[in-house]
Amino acid sequence: MATPYTPPVQGTGIRATVQRFGGHLAGMIMPNIGAFIAWGLITALFIPTGWVPNATLAELVGPIITVLLPVLIGYTGGRMVHGQRGAVVGAVATMGVVVGADVPMFLGAMIMGPLGAFVIKQVDRLFADRIKAGFEMLVDNFSAGIVGGIMAILGVWAIGPVVRTITDAAGNVVEWLVHHDLLPLASVLIEPAKVLFLNNAINHGVLTPLGVAESAGVGKSILFMLESNPGPGLGLLLAYMLFGPRALRASTPAAIVIQFLGGIHEIYFPYVLMKPRLILATIAGGAAGILTFLVTGAGLIASPSPGSIFAYFAVTPKGGYFGVIAGIVVAAAVSFAVASALLGFGRKNGDERAEAEPGALPEDETGTGTATHTDGAIGSESVPATKET
Repeated sequence: MATPYTPPVQGTGIRATVQRFGGHLAGMIMPNIGAFIAWGLITALFIPTGWVPNATLAELVGPIITVLLPVLIGYTGGRMVHGQRGAVVGAVATMGVVVGADVPMFLGAMIMGPLGAFVIKQVDRLFADRIKAGFEMLVDNFSAGIVGGIMAILGVWAIGPVVRTITDAAGNVVEWLVHHDLLPLASVLIEPAKVLFLNNAINHGVLTPLGVAESAGVGKSILFMLESNPGPGLGLLLAYMLFGPRALRASTPAAIVIQFLGGIHEIYFPYVLMKPRLILATIAGGAAGILTFLVTGAGLIASPSPGSIFAYFAVTPKGGYFGVIAGIVVAAAVSFAVASALLGFGRKNGDERAEAEPGALPEDETGTGTATHTDGAIGSESVPATKET
């Protein structure tokens, strides 16, 4: 599937399948990036540890991330499958997973939105040409309501428990890595879990309690920095700003401010979901940062909340700034290098075709080099079809 954010995908192999899957994710996430930015700004400004704390305005943070953003994603995913009717049913179905879990259900929304739309699409096909004149609106409304209600109940009973199980399993694996001194490998689990919006569950549910116990004994802990390091996200966003699709480059400076200075890491998750292979960049950056923290003996005295560079400085013990800064810089550099390579340094985004001169005739899809005019006639001067192997 081609979207304004991804070029058309050709072929049927595994790579093409993954690219199409990323295109579908982009189609659901990226049209709502403005809502993510709005939530990030509100969070960075008004939470108790924000730039301008305000208890009243901070009450917007929870409902936006737990209800509004998942519903928007489900609505958009449903619209991609079956137009406006699919969007409505997808939004209703998404409310089921929102209620059925206590973590932000972005992953559930990306499942339930298209699934609900697909079901109502099949129902509409079943009743096509079978509805008597005058009953069309009645049947359409009731069928959408019934399907939406059933899918919402399914979300409460099925998807919510599955997400809780995944969260508990991820926490157990991270705890095992911590106890066996394999901290750099923790990024292999932490970074994919983060982009599925399980970051808070892992950080506050597993790493923070372990870090508090360690900090009470030795005065600092590296565990506070495993998930909250802003370096990998910074490197990824910088790569997008320089080498990403041109339609997205303008949005990345604001995302960098919100992520690195405001500490709202969720702002870069949609960028990874749009091109899933970029998870390798954040994993590499996270592992490099953790290794640097280990080598320099870095640690924090408490959990930085949110994961902002300012919050890091606030909880860095006296004399420990070098190790902390080095880990963040190394993580950002490695993430930037890997992400830039995966983005082809700007050559794999389909921008070249969009930037072709308006008067130029494009090469045809068969690779023959023969240009075709808009009226279907073949150009008078065509390039021979034979090419060197």
